[in-house]
Amino acid sequence: MEGASDGFEAVASEGSGAEQSPASSQRGAGDPAEKPLPPEPARTAQSEKGWDRQSSQNSVLPKNTATGTQTGSDSFQEVDVKIERPTYSKPFLGGFRNVSTGVEFHNAGSQTKPPKRPHKGNQLFCKETQTAVEKNKQQQTRNTTSTQMTKIGLYVSNMTDKLITPGKYFTAEEYHKRRLEAVIVLQKYFRRWHAVNLVQNLKEQRRLRLAREAEEELQKKREKEEKLIREYEKKLNPKTKEDFELLYHELELWMREETERINRTLTGAERKAALCALLEEETQLIACIGMHKLDANLENQQKSILHLLRKCAQPRRWKAFDGKITEMDTQNTLRGKELLEIYRSLTKEDIPKDERTSVLLTVKYTVKEHECKLTQEIVALIDREIDLLSRDVKECNLEGLRKRICTLFLQYIKIPEFNPEVAGLLKVPQDPLTLYKKIYFCHSCENYLPSTEFPVAANSRTIGRCHSCYRLENEARQREAYLKYRLILEDLRKSEVDYQDDSKIVFLVQVLLERALLLIVSSGFDYMSFIL
Repeated sequence: MEGASDGFEAVASEGSGAEQSPASSQRGAGDPAEKPLPPEPARTAQSEKGWDRQSSQNSVLPKNTATGTQTGSDSFQEVDVKIERPTYSKPFLGGFRNVSTGVEFHNAGSQTKPPKRPHKGNQLFCKETQTAVEKNKQQQTRNTTSTQMTKIGLYVSNMTDKLITPGKYFTAEEYHKRRLEAVIVLQKYFRRWHAVNLVQNLKEQRRLRLAREAEEELQKKREKEEKLIREYEKKLNPKTKEDFELLYHELELWMREETERINRTLTGAERKAALCALLEEETQLIACIGMHKLDANLENQQKSILHLLRKCAQPRRWKAFDGKITEMDTQNTLRGKELLEIYRSLTKEDIPKDERTSVLLTVKYTVKEHECKLTQEIVALIDREIDLLSRDVKECNLEGLRKRICTLFLQYIKIPEFNPEVAGLLKVPQDPLTLYKKIYFCHSCENYLPSTEFPVAANSRTIGRCHSCYRLENEARQREAYLKYRLILEDLRKSEVDYQDDSKIVFLVQVLLERALLLIVSSGFDYMSFIL
């Protein structure tokens, strides 16, 4: 070390360096019991006497001080040494291990901070520099060639030579004129080609247009035939309100034609007798239409009940990110599905006696889970039917009892306590307080109905008759069919939707025009002139 040349020996504080100095001295002694680890930087060895002195002094010195001794004298000098303890772990630099004792001695290194550059007093700024862009590009250089000619002592064959003779000279005007003529020829051929393509395109467009018009004509003819067949089927088997409106409208048209014919051909007593017979025939037709209406109402009621039960049994559905539909059955939907299957089995007709008894027992055990007056009545009726079946009573004598069981079981299904899924599907809410502000009185049928059952105009101040009263008056007096107007509105809605402009006025127009037609017809106004 540099301190040794001046007569001082630096003694470090406790640490890894205290174990490294004897390692260096022992390595100099050549102890065969030590095996070298990876090489380390060279260091100055110390004598055993100096090592003992440093060890004894190291135990009494402070943590950040060191004591040096001058060689050959007994004077001491204290030197302050600042030790910076790094926060990182020091790297492994090699060392030695004593085979007999197993003690490892590691090499150590120290690094001091470099001196700071003195500040010149000038403010410095960073500045970007622009260098020239270089690129490599290949190019063909000139190549010097020579030609060998025939001479004395050398023969060159002329078999592949070509004889070039000068042509006719033409001026620049002739050259440009020739170019212009060539351009005109090219234009002629191009225009001919373009005209042929244009004619072919026009012919193809005409063919497609004629084919489309023929297809549209066939489509219209087919739609007209289907419409006539559908209307004829509706007249034979009316199911909906529109079907009965159309049927009453046809009856009114027939009555007008017959009345005009009787007034035109007959007079006096014959005319009165013919009108009485016509009135009698009209009465019979109205009674027949009424019977069809009752049958249709029963069928539609059964369909609406099944539709309600299917909604209760329908599982939850949602669309995933990949477009697939996921379905999930909950406890409430499973309960609705179970009640749907029981109701279908209960309303099934012409089944064996054993199967009917099994269905009745299933209904009995299902309703006995909830004890109330309704379930007690259902259980009593089921026991009565089972008793009658055991006595071989005819099926026709059990129709009334079975209808009562079906009706009471349907009431059981519509109670949210027994079928939780039906709570959100009932039109009448469970809390009657919510209906106080939305219920109005119809002065014609004298019924309290919700506000949606009344056609209210924009400038009306009072509530008039309900939709049912207007419909009944139409069937009794005007007998107008609104199906054609509804079809017009549906076509209008489809055409507006095809524009894809997110217009919503067409849906409001449909409802408003329908209510306007009801008000116009009920007031006796000529609605055809109003529409036109």
